[in-house]
Amino acid sequence: MSIVVTGATGALGRLVVDALLATVPAGEVVAVVRDKEKAAALAARGVELRIADYDRPESLAGAFRSGDRVLLISGSEVGKRVAQHTSVIDAAKAAGVAQLAYTGVLGGPDADFTLADEHKATEQLILDSGLPYTFLRNGWYTENYIANLAPVLEHRAVLANAGEGRVASATRADYAAAAAAVLTGDGHLNTAYELSGDTAWSLAEYAALLSELTGEEIPYKNVPAAAHQEVLVGAGLPEGFAAILVDVDEAIGRGRLAGTSGDLARLIGRPTTPLAETVRAALPAA
Repeated sequence: MSIVVTGATGALGRLVVDALLATVPAGEVVAVVRDKEKAAALAARGVELRIADYDRPESLAGAFRSGDRVLLISGSEVGKRVAQHTSVIDAAKAAGVAQLAYTGVLGGPDADFTLADEHKATEQLILDSGLPYTFLRNGWYTENYIANLAPVLEHRAVLANAGEGRVASATRADYAAAAAAVLTGDGHLNTAYELSGDTAWSLAEYAALLSELTGEEIPYKNVPAAAHQEVLVGAGLPEGFAAILVDVDEAIGRGRLAGTSGDLARLIGRPTTPLAETVRAALPAA
C-alpha cells in the first residue's frame, strides 16, 4: 500500500508531499506527475514517481495499485475538470484503491457559485463509483489574496464586489496538512470535511490590516460586479476567468466562504495560520 498524490508538482501537491514526508517514510509516498523532470526534486527525496496525465486516460492505468490511499487534487483547468477527474476516478476504481480523497470546495453540494459546479459533479462521480472516499472541501486560500498583493499596493486599494461578506481563509500549507492527516490516519473513510480558517474576516478588515502593516492608507473599495469584471479584464485576465472571480466575490457577499466549522484545525491539531501572519510574511521588506 502506498500513499499516492496526484498533481504532486503543483502548488498544493508539493506541500502535501512535504507534509507526508514529515510523517511517513519516503518509500511509502508516490507522486503522480505529468513531467518527470519537473518532479526530479521529489524523486531525489525518495518519492516514487508515476507518470500520468489527467488528459490521457490510458496513462492513468498504471498510476494506482490495489490498496493505495489516493489524493485526487482537482485540476486547474476550469471547464475540463469533470472529464479529467472522471479518468482518475475510473483508474482508481479499476485498481481497487482503499481510499480516494478529493480536494473540493467549501459547502459541497450546497455551494451555489460557478467555481463549485465541477467540484460538486466530481463528488457525485466519486459517490457513484462506490470507492471509499474522503471529501476535503477546501475553503478559500489566503494565497489567493497574497498573489494579488503587488497591484493592491501599487494602486493603494483593495477592489472587490464582495460587499461586507467575510472569508474564513487558510493557507495552502494548512490544507495540505489536513490532506496528509486523512491519508495517514484512520477513521476518515466516507466522510466529508468542511475545511476553513478559524476566523472569518472582511475585505475591509484586510484593507485595514494592509494599512497598518505598510503605514499607507489602503481602503477597501466595494464596486458593482460589472465594474469589477471590467477592471479584471483590463488587467489582462481572460474574460471567462474574470467572470468566475466576480462570481466568487458575489458568493462571499452571501456568506458562502465564511463558514468556520473547526474541521481544519481539528485535523491538523493546531490553529489555522492567521491572516496577519501570512500577509506580514508576503509584504516586501521595508
